[in-house]
Amino acid sequence: MSRFEQIRDLILGLEGDFDKFYNKENQAAGTRVRQGMQSLKDLAQEIRMEVQNIKNEKEAEAEAEKAK
Repeated sequence: MSRFEQIRDLILGLEGDFDKFYNKENQAAGTRVRQGMQSLKDLAQEIRMEVQNIKNEKEAEAEAEKAK
């Protein structure tokens, strides 16, 4: 579950900046929010690829077992 924890930690780490930007109109916090959201997007893409690779490996193993 470390991937889930990475996402959770990233989002929780941005909470203060979200508040500062949306409620206090701090423009620098908006920049940090944008950077954090890009990091979240990159992490999500990594996880998507990882899940797909694991899924493909499992399918290949199942096919190999059927071929025996």
